[in-house]
Amino acid sequence: MSGPLTGEPLALEARNITKRFPGVLANDSVDFALEKGEIHALLGENGAGKSTLMNVIYGLYSPDEGQICVDGKEVAIRDPNDAIAHGIGMVHQHFMLVPVFTVAENIVLGSEITRGPTLDMRQAERQIRRLSEEFGLQVDPQAVVEDLAVGEQQRVEIVKALYRDARILVLDEPTAVLTPQEADDLFRIMRQLTDRGVSIIFITHKLKEVLAVADHITVMRRGRVVGTTTPEETDEQGLASMMVGRDVVLEVDKSPAQPQQIVLEVQNLSVQDERGVVAVRDVSFEVRAGEILGIAGVQGNGQTELVEALTGLRAPQSGRILLDGREVPFHNPRYLIEHGVAHIPEDRQKHGLVLPYSIADNLVLSTYYREPFSRGVQRRQRPINARAGALIEEFDVRAPGAFTPAGNLSGGNQQKVIVARELSRRLRLLVANQPTRGLDVGSIEFIHRRMVQVRDEQIAVLLVSAELDEILSLADRIVVMYHGRIVATLATAQATRDKLGLLMAGSGL
Repeated sequence: MSGPLTGEPLALEARNITKRFPGVLANDSVDFALEKGEIHALLGENGAGKSTLMNVIYGLYSPDEGQICVDGKEVAIRDPNDAIAHGIGMVHQHFMLVPVFTVAENIVLGSEITRGPTLDMRQAERQIRRLSEEFGLQVDPQAVVEDLAVGEQQRVEIVKALYRDARILVLDEPTAVLTPQEADDLFRIMRQLTDRGVSIIFITHKLKEVLAVADHITVMRRGRVVGTTTPEETDEQGLASMMVGRDVVLEVDKSPAQPQQIVLEVQNLSVQDERGVVAVRDVSFEVRAGEILGIAGVQGNGQTELVEALTGLRAPQSGRILLDGREVPFHNPRYLIEHGVAHIPEDRQKHGLVLPYSIADNLVLSTYYREPFSRGVQRRQRPINARAGALIEEFDVRAPGAFTPAGNLSGGNQQKVIVARELSRRLRLLVANQPTRGLDVGSIEFIHRRMVQVRDEQIAVLLVSAELDEILSLADRIVVMYHGRIVATLATAQATRDKLGLLMAGSGL
């Protein structure tokens, strides 16, 4: 089959791909066509089947039915080595780089050039420089990866795929950890790649980016393709409705904040990371009842360590944390829970849930020792089950029942379980760290609405997010972190994407 854009054979075609897991039909007769030299965006809710389809194409899964064709010829892709041999490369959301290796060492790893018994790094570096110049990727082969900015590390991943002669490139959520300026730079690089004949599959949740850069857009829902369109034929609202199957409110509906007394006060806080390096440096700020304070910054600038200190998961090196004017003891999550602090963690599976436990048990992780869920040392299952049933309905958790293990849920429903647990008790402060990371537009809409509701109930909200649209939509005030310090504090009305992006990159200070 040939593509209408070029008249040439399709770069890649997936025909009737079906993939089953126990109890789940992940891909249901999926057809997908990628033309040569195009950017084809793949959209869908969590659990829609996007990742399964890409894992089939890249050889991580074997399809139960269907065929894959490259350049018009059917191919067998049994593992990633087969995919690479057929010119398919994949840049994962979480980079697969060795931090202490140089750029060149990372790129040639597994495809080393040798001269006799030794590595020929000079020839490898020459090839990397040639690729870098040809595609406008600007990477230094001799630089050490851990010294590079996130955007530069992403370029290394792209060069690594091109070094292996990739003509089809799968980019999985490539802007998740980039500033707006770095994202614009990536889009420029993507266009340069397609101008030179590379075909790109672009997986993202960001509708604006899809409309800005894609040639075609395929939308999946519940394991099936529900439509393919172009940016000229649709808009954000249309794409969101295709993804979810209903109308979605994309704009956050909130009235002006009515901030009251200070609930959280952070004074000169410094926190070390797990290596003993100071990640948070002399940070001070306050959050008031009835406001959302947003902390913006590229991931890795101290936000994780700050939140862990505020929620009792990490002892600070120095400084003070005050809740309602009282100094908080360090490293004491129970004290914080008892005093009305809720926490939506950055990593829902590591810090938010016990995956083998049922939904019902996860919903009482913070309160299982209190009545009515226990009496003395005896646990009371009936109140736990009743509470679970009510919260599953109220927070629209889509699951077979309250006894379903949390690990069997989609990412969006796992997040809803955490939000239900944390917001269903008496609160003074909500700390939400990347609350919608990796979620679809329907789940994002739900969680944003709940956070605004919490604010309007005169609860203080601290929102930490790398998503500028989320910060600009939800926050009433914004602070920007860079290299562990707060470099700016501004009212949301004074903030723009460009201004925040420059501050997040350490410019414009």
